[in-house]
Amino acid sequence: MKVISLKDMIRKDVPIYYRKLYTGVVVLEVNNLNKDYRIDFSIEYKPTGQKEISITFIDTIDYPLIPINKELKNYILEMETNGGLPD
Repeated sequence: MKVISLKDMIRKDVPIYYRKLYTGVVVLEVNNLNKDYRIDFSIEYKPTGQKEISITFIDTIDYPLIPINKELKNYILEMETNGGLPD
């Protein structure tokens, strides 16, 4: 399993300044096939400076969620650090 990309991302308007909500499509390589899954995810900035990422899959996925969530959180964090998420 590998995260290929995040596409069609839209940032939702939230009145809370320390939380950003997004919706989009993740492209995953599962068993040598690329599949698209719709997701919602949020990034919450803690007072300690940590970033907490939570992910919700809208589409049903036929793969264990723990490794997907771990890989996807790392991918989202890297995108956020490099300025790849929409404002």
